[in-house]
Amino acid sequence: MADADEHEPAGTDESGDIVGSENADANTGTLTNTYVAALQHELVDLPPETTRVGVVRQPTSWFHGAVDENRPELGPPTDLLESFRQREEDMKMRGLCEEGAHNAAWDEVEFEEAYREHLEESADAQAALEDLESRLAEGESLALVCYENTEKKRCHRTVLREVLSERSP
Repeated sequence: MADADEHEPAGTDESGDIVGSENADANTGTLTNTYVAALQHELVDLPPETTRVGVVRQPTSWFHGAVDENRPELGPPTDLLESFRQREEDMKMRGLCEEGAHNAAWDEVEFEEAYREHLEESADAQAALEDLESRLAEGESLALVCYENTEKKRCHRTVLREVLSERSP
């Protein structure tokens, strides 16, 4: 993993999502992330050459219009999503607000650890990670996109961004 000194400072949009450069190396593409509503409502200012890569396992029909491509193999596995959503609903029934329930369920099902394990063990996820790494190394700029506004809720795409950054030289 590269030291923080080797990265340009990243900016944030109104939601707090990272929209700045990850890598300062001019030969390497930038890696950013945002959410679909920010794209649809022009709350994020991505450079026009940035490829918007959805990372959603089961996208809605309108999701495809906001991204250039979708890599479902980089979405959380179905069983993890189901477990997470059930815990989230349980938390809401106990009176937690939406964001509180979301984040408490994330911790309770150990979402980050399970998602990282999926990325390590799934051959399809590994192939997709290698493809994105190669594209970044060739200078393509990528923005990872899903549904969550990370200002208040945790999201797998921030974990995915960390994994890609960790794998880069």
